[in-house]
Amino acid sequence: MGFFLLRRRSPPNGGVENRPDGQRRTFTAAHILAATGRRANTGGLGLDVVGIATDKLGFVRVDPTLRTTHPRFYAAGDVTGPPMLVYLAAAQGKQAADNALLAQSVPLDVGIIPSVVFTDPQVATVGLTESQAKADGMTVRTAVVTLRNVPRALAARDTRGLIKLVVEEDTGKLVGAHVLAAEAGEMIQTATMALRARMTVRNLADTLFPYLTQVEGLKLAALAFDRDVALLSCCAG
Repeated sequence: MGFFLLRRRSPPNGGVENRPDGQRRTFTAAHILAATGRRANTGGLGLDVVGIATDKLGFVRVDPTLRTTHPRFYAAGDVTGPPMLVYLAAAQGKQAADNALLAQSVPLDVGIIPSVVFTDPQVATVGLTESQAKADGMTVRTAVVTLRNVPRALAARDTRGLIKLVVEEDTGKLVGAHVLAAEAGEMIQTATMALRARMTVRNLADTLFPYLTQVEGLKLAALAFDRDVALLSCCAG
């Protein structure tokens, strides 16, 4: 059996091809966001020689069991394409190794993958966005709570951000959670577990959260579907 795990690398020319019109230009701005995208570093591996297919960006094509188009080779990690997350790569590596060495075909469950952008404040997300859910034909409800309504944020004097929950209208099942906050990366795992447990927004609202924690904002967002949380007293349910 063959197995490989590759990390992404910067383009050899430093990304010059991403300059506007291929020319060097000067811009004046208060803030800069670099979003140049990524391409796989697989060009020199000779994958086509052994029948391992890649997509148009060079990422190795795999099935849900991490098997490539060559039945004796598996691939895992960034080389298989987005989302490029270290914990996803580790899970892929384990599953690919198990499938390759134990002669099994167990797919990796990638239905619920949390992600965090470590900006200031942080951006964390899990599940579907409102637009993604609607594109999938779902009818959804959403609730948004700003951090001005979260006691921990008030105590820390940092109320930048918000929490948004997306739920299926008919069932009330939570299908997505999105957080902009200083501690969003710490909060999103609770939402991830709620999605894995197929909790409804009512389940989340009825769950006890420690007072004066940032993650309490998830409970407040769940309560916001039915009431104005700005009018609630401390720890109200």
